[in-house]
Amino acid sequence: MTATRFALALLLFGLVLLGGCSSAPVRDAAGGKAERERLLATAMDLLGTPYRYGGRSPREGFDCSGFVQYTFHRVGITVPRTTRAQYNASRPVSRRQLRPGDLVFFRTGGRRIAHVGIYLGEGRFIHAPASGKRVSTARLDDPWWRRHYSGAGRFVGP
Repeated sequence: MTATRFALALLLFGLVLLGGCSSAPVRDAAGGKAERERLLATAMDLLGTPYRYGGRSPREGFDCSGFVQYTFHRVGITVPRTTRAQYNASRPVSRRQLRPGDLVFFRTGGRRIAHVGIYLGEGRFIHAPASGKRVSTARLDDPWWRRHYSGAGRFVGP
């Protein structure tokens, strides 16, 4: 064994030993708490941004799916642009299993999925509601939202 190989083997052995003394790794990209917290903080920073159909940035305003796409992009997660595509691409989650950062979908125009928001926890979500309004929070148990709720999906975590 050459001196270089021996040094590399010794280094690897030392890293393995030290690894046994460390704490468990932080699960972030796989759905850790830190990633969800960054996502929610980013969304909350956008409260008050005006609604604009087709809008995709704080400067021009947001529609609901543009708000979701922008927020997720800011924390390094790629999601599709439209509400329907976000619904189709996300992993379905039951209402009982909702976690902060999950998407909540609504059928506001008949049978099709037409609105999306980001679940905040404790029955609240944040969204870009409609023309003339601004990014705001709402409650899933509000009668209107409860009646139009269609499901939830997840892009962050298992």
